[in-house]
Amino acid sequence: MDEDNLNIEVRKFLKKVGITSQREIENFIRKEFSEGNLKKGELIELSMQLSSKDGKLLKLIDEKILIK
Repeated sequence: MDEDNLNIEVRKFLKKVGITSQREIENFIRKEFSEGNLKKGELIELSMQLSSKDGKLLKLIDEKILIK
């Protein structure tokens, strides 16, 4: 296996995931905040699932974001 190519391909995937995820999370938080469903000092619990189409890879990542 070409390790350099693997690294490049994974980085391209992560860049796309990172940019898309950040945009979606920020839009969601702004909307919830503007509608009064979210206030300063509150925590938002987020979860990200990383999976392969065949189901052999499944990793759940949980995190909390504090709104200031």
